[in-house]
Amino acid sequence: MKKDLPLNIVEDISIAVVLESETPTTKVWNVYLINEKDVDISNVLVSSRGYGEKDGKQVKTTTLRHFIGDMDANSIQKIEAIDSQVFGLTNEYWLSYYIDGTIYDKKYVFLPESIVDDNLIKIPLVNKPGVMIGGTN
Repeated sequence: MKKDLPLNIVEDISIAVVLESETPTTKVWNVYLINEKDVDISNVLVSSRGYGEKDGKQVKTTTLRHFIGDMDANSIQKIEAIDSQVFGLTNEYWLSYYIDGTIYDKKYVFLPESIVDDNLIKIPLVNKPGVMIGGTN
């Protein structure tokens, strides 16, 4: 039963959409996994997908799976490039990883139009502007 499962709470792990570079005509965005824990994490897997309505039609992006492997404590890992055309969709990232043989997982959801200039902050460890969802339940 679900009620019998332990509460493996994800903390100090974030996903951020980061503005890497910008010219007058283009912006380059990447998605990062940020491990702010003081411990390494292992067997890291991130699935990403986008869905929602665009121009009056329901659309879905391809689901991508990224095997990151092991991540050191207090480190970052680029997950994927992201096109600003999908910022109008819901962008979902499902993370799973292990610490000392215990599995943890969490879904991070960037809502439509949440990745905008007004929401940009300085992303920890990346030190660039972006929009971040923290890993505390």
